[in-house]
Amino acid sequence: MRFPFSRSTSTYWLTRFLILRLLGFVYFIAFLCAARQILPLIGRDGLLPADRYLKLVQLQLGSRFEGFLQLPSLFWIDASDRALLLTSWMGVGLSLVVLAGYANVLLMTLLWALYLSIVHVGQDWYGYGWEIQLIETGFLGIFLCPLLDGRPFPRRSAPTTVLVLFRWLIFRIMLGAGLIKMRGDPCWRDLSCLDYHYETQPIPNPLSRVLHFMPRWFQRGGVLFNHLSELVAPWFVFGPRLARHLAGGILLCFQVFLILSGNLSFLNYLTIVPILACFDDSLLGRVLPRRLCERAHRAESEAVRSVAHEWAAAGLAMLVAVLSIDPVANLLSGRQAMNASFNPLELVNTYGAFGSVGKVRHEIVFQGTSDPIPTDAATWKEYEFVCKPRDPMRRPCVIAPYQPRLDWQIWFAAMSSPDRYPWTIHLVWKLLHGDPESLSLLASNPFPGAPPRYVRALLFRYRFAPPGNPEGYWWERESVGVWIPPLAEDDPRLRRVLESYGWLDAR
Repeated sequence: MRFPFSRSTSTYWLTRFLILRLLGFVYFIAFLCAARQILPLIGRDGLLPADRYLKLVQLQLGSRFEGFLQLPSLFWIDASDRALLLTSWMGVGLSLVVLAGYANVLLMTLLWALYLSIVHVGQDWYGYGWEIQLIETGFLGIFLCPLLDGRPFPRRSAPTTVLVLFRWLIFRIMLGAGLIKMRGDPCWRDLSCLDYHYETQPIPNPLSRVLHFMPRWFQRGGVLFNHLSELVAPWFVFGPRLARHLAGGILLCFQVFLILSGNLSFLNYLTIVPILACFDDSLLGRVLPRRLCERAHRAESEAVRSVAHEWAAAGLAMLVAVLSIDPVANLLSGRQAMNASFNPLELVNTYGAFGSVGKVRHEIVFQGTSDPIPTDAATWKEYEFVCKPRDPMRRPCVIAPYQPRLDWQIWFAAMSSPDRYPWTIHLVWKLLHGDPESLSLLASNPFPGAPPRYVRALLFRYRFAPPGNPEGYWWERESVGVWIPPLAEDDPRLRRVLESYGWLDAR
């Protein structure tokens, strides 16, 4: 055994080290996504401008102060492009400090406040369950650290109470996901969901096609492993050491498989953070480098008790207990919400994923033409998204944990209509003007010289092409119909939509 602590008492020096390093990594990816995409998404000339959104919230609630109480965000002070970029890049820099091994209460609190500020003005682009999950996880991370001592192994031990709260978080994440599946779609009960999921998930990767064509027994076994991980294992995260380690191992393997099978943003990396709280130093000391274990042991031997830290952890536990009432009621409800928060600070939320699984994959393909008449006989050129299927010959990409947010929202939009996703009309306007910021969200610009005269969006059905097909296709596709008809800059239909949302001057 490489870690010299007694097995009779659980210690968590290595556990805290791993939790904070992985949390720093997730923060880094999240803020990097913001820094690279925030202006074309919610900047002053973005698809859903944040400053206009805050004005609407203020108008609806009656004052900026009431708006701040409902949507706490630093951007109530300044929502300019400079402020958006400064916040994002500051988050990138601070998260690298945590990733490098240095974290204290002040640093972790600042990261939490910065990301909360972005999420609360992010609108559609930040409406995913992992955004509030990162906020809740980051808030718990604050209480793992000493107030000022930012060393990787400070003199204050990690409060066991906070580790238990991390286990309470993973319990709710996994059980919520399992219950929403069993309640939401019969295919999770008849074990057939994985017949479709790998093909219809938001952004498949190359392994997704391999998994899609696996034998039926493999798909059924995958669903059973999903149920084991989400409905059975969570109950043992509060058990004795062996049961807790076993449950953590199952949950960890499940998240690793999800990472390999698709591009689910940084969700699975983030979910591993509270899973690590299932492991103590007696286990981690067997697998981590010897020098790291020795540093942890030295810190444990020099540890000094902090009564203030213990009281802070106890106060956190009481707060979480009170805020858990609504999430627990949601878990017990037959009308369970999938991802929801019950307080303005997004603490102690309810989670879930893939409560329903699409059986058919639809994709929106934006096209432009410079021809004077936008008929089917015109020469239409297609816009390529960063990672979405478009060209049937294009190999699916591997992009997670980074998240191309436009790609994700297009996946949702393809299951609905432009009326439900009006920013798609704004995107058409941007493409008609060759807007460089909006084009930066795409993989390529088929009109580098001058913007097209018309832009339209067609809907296609996509299926995985069988591996080894002689043409070398990754996808097969067939046209479903027109999703957005051809529109020109002076089209009155386009201008009416833009005027109704106040976007006409957002260029």
